[in-house]
Amino acid sequence: MDHIAQTFSVRYTYNVFFTNQLFSPENALFRDFLKRTETAVAKKIFFVIDEGVDTHHPDLQEQIKDYFVSLPGYTLVPDIMVVPGGEQAKNTEQQFYDIVRAVDRYGIDRHSYIAAIGGGAVLDLTGYAAAVSHRGIRHIRIPTTVLSQNDSGVGVKNGINFQGKKNFLGTFVPPVAVFNDSFFLTTLSKEEWRSGMSEAVKVALIKDRQFFEWLKDNAVLLAERDMESMQYLVKRCAELHLQHIAGGDPFEMGSSRPLDFGHWSAHKVEQLSGFTIRHGEAVAMGIALDSAYSFLSGRLEEADARTIVAVLKALGFSVTHPLTEILNDESPVLKGLQEFREHLGGQLTIMLLEAIGKGVEVHELDIALLKKASLWLKAC
Repeated sequence: MDHIAQTFSVRYTYNVFFTNQLFSPENALFRDFLKRTETAVAKKIFFVIDEGVDTHHPDLQEQIKDYFVSLPGYTLVPDIMVVPGGEQAKNTEQQFYDIVRAVDRYGIDRHSYIAAIGGGAVLDLTGYAAAVSHRGIRHIRIPTTVLSQNDSGVGVKNGINFQGKKNFLGTFVPPVAVFNDSFFLTTLSKEEWRSGMSEAVKVALIKDRQFFEWLKDNAVLLAERDMESMQYLVKRCAELHLQHIAGGDPFEMGSSRPLDFGHWSAHKVEQLSGFTIRHGEAVAMGIALDSAYSFLSGRLEEADARTIVAVLKALGFSVTHPLTEILNDESPVLKGLQEFREHLGGQLTIMLLEAIGKGVEVHELDIALLKKASLWLKAC
C-alpha cells in the first residue's frame, strides 16, 4: 500500500535560573532574558500569581508593575490574576477556563508570555492553559516552593486533575524559562518547607548515592530551615531532574517513569485524603513503602531500608498513615496501582531499589508482600 512516511524532531532549550528577589530593580536577570527576544512589535506578558504568594508578599504586584515601567518592547497586562494555590487550583476546570478567557480578553498571542508565580499546582494549571491556548503560548515559570523549585517546576509537565484522578488532563510542553527565586522560600510554612524535600530524597535514591549521603548528613540543618543547605538541595535536585528529562524519554512515550519512585501510592493517598496530605508528604510515605518492599523482596539491604526511613524521619516526615496501610486485598490505596497502570497507558512499571542510588524497574508487585511492607513500616 502506498504511503508517505513523515519524520521530524523538535529541539527544546530552556534555562533554569537561580536568583534572589527577582523583581528587585537592581536585579537585571528577568529583564535581560526578555531583551533577548525583543522585536519591533511589542509583546504582552500576563502574570498569574498563587493566592498564598500574593498574601505573603503583598508588595509583589506593585514590584512587578514597577519592573516593567522601564522595559521597552513589552506591555504588561495590568490585571494580574490571582488564583487559589495548592491542589484546589487543579481540582476543577474553573481556574483553567478563567486563564483561557483572560488570554482571549487581553489578546495574548503566541509570541507573548504567560508567567506563573506560585507552587507546583499553580504552575501545572497555568502551564496547561498556556499550552492549549492558541496551541501554545510562551510560558515562564517562577516556582515559589521547595517542591516546585527542585522538581515539578523545572520539568515539562502541565495539567489539572479530573474525575478525582491526578493529572488526568495535561500536556508535555517545556517552559521557555524557569526562575528559582530563593527569597520566596523564606515565607513558606514549616509544612511546605519540609514537603518538597521528599523529591530530593527520591531522586537521590534512584540516581545519586553521594547526594543521598549529603542529605543524611545535613538532615538536621535542612529540618531547621538552613537556607544555604536548602539552596544546594534545590539546585542539585533540579540538576538531576533535568538530566533525566534530557536522557531519553522526556515526554514519557513509554511506560518507564523512574522519577515516579514512590508515587503509585502517593497519588492515591493524596486523593483519598481529599488532598489534605500534601504531595511531598505522600511521596515520603510512598518512598518508605517502596523501600520496605524493596528490602522484603530481596533487592535492598535491610540496613539501607532502615537508613532511608531514618533520613525521612529526620527531615520531619511521617513514613506511614492509616491511608497507606495495606491490611487486605481491598485496602483503598491498592487502587493506585491500577490507576498508575492506566496513567502510563501500558505495562505497569514500578521503580524499586536494589541499592541506594540505583533503581530497578519491575512490572508487578506482590500484594501479600506489600502487606508485610506496610506492617514493617509501622514497626519502624
